[in-house]
Amino acid sequence: MADFHYQPIFERGADDTPYRELSADGVSAVAVNGRELLAVDPDVLRRVACAAFDDVAHLLRPAHLAQLRSIVDDPEASQNDRFVALELLRNANIAAGRVLPGCQDTGTAIVIGHKGENVVTGADDAEALSRGVHDAYARRNLRYSQMAPLDMFTEKNTGSNLPAQIELYAEPGDEYELLFIAKGGGSANKTFLYQETRALLNPETLFAFAEEKMRSIGTSACPPYHLALVVGGPSAEFTLKTVKLASAHYLDNLPASGNEHAGRSATSRWSGGSSTSAATSASAPSSGASTSPTTCGSCGCRGTAPRARSGWASRARPTGRRWPGSRARGCSSNSSRRTRPGSCPT
Repeated sequence: MADFHYQPIFERGADDTPYRELSADGVSAVAVNGRELLAVDPDVLRRVACAAFDDVAHLLRPAHLAQLRSIVDDPEASQNDRFVALELLRNANIAAGRVLPGCQDTGTAIVIGHKGENVVTGADDAEALSRGVHDAYARRNLRYSQMAPLDMFTEKNTGSNLPAQIELYAEPGDEYELLFIAKGGGSANKTFLYQETRALLNPETLFAFAEEKMRSIGTSACPPYHLALVVGGPSAEFTLKTVKLASAHYLDNLPASGNEHAGRSATSRWSGGSSTSAATSASAPSSGASTSPTTCGSCGCRGTAPRARSGWASRARPTGRRWPGSRARGCSSNSSRRTRPGSCPT
């Protein structure tokens, strides 16, 4: 029997996400029994969530916009390539005015947080984040997508885009990292799980399998359109969750190879491993992937995919709240719309 060795499933590298500071109000360092803690006012979480989903609905990452511009400037691009890229840039320009979102389907609000043991809020963080989601969807032209099941056959729109999917995890350290995703039905409906055998894990059959499944996804979600492929995982549900994280750029900085303790890796080349499940997902719209806005090519991987859709990330530190400057959002179904222009509280 092997000796005990603790191995995080995901060992992410340095975070190269561009952050911008909103304000230091409500975030401070406090000493408790000789231990320095990061105190975060619950209203900070509310304001961060509101601003995040506001930006996610209206902005694309600068890197993604640069990709679209490169298509326009590419001498090998076809006339149709340039037309599509230019239309996407025009749509992004309109959405950046914060009157109309980038897509009329503004998604289910998802928040994934990693809260350091030295971070204290003194409140129900999920409630504070939900208030921020409510603010963003009520104050902007964003559709309400959540349905309340009144019984097995009857449902009614909640009229607030709540409840949000909020997952908070305890971690060592003194940072509070938050990932915000507006996940839409157009892309969620194109998420598939395949239970396969070990015989699939060789370059020829795996490539043919992945190409077939990716082509079958089609292009029914909103652009920009990116694909994520995940192979392996400790359970079927974890494989599907990894697809979501990969499509949010959250796993781009995994190591290029795994290890004997089952640490996951991300690579643009096929790699071996013992796996019995695979999942694919189309995520849209999105931002900032290092591939074209329509395909991910052969993004094969063991454990995660290195390319795809983005959300927002936020970190609270003693020096203030910082987070990325621009993102995109997803599309969703079963939605209603209310027009209530406004902005998030500051």
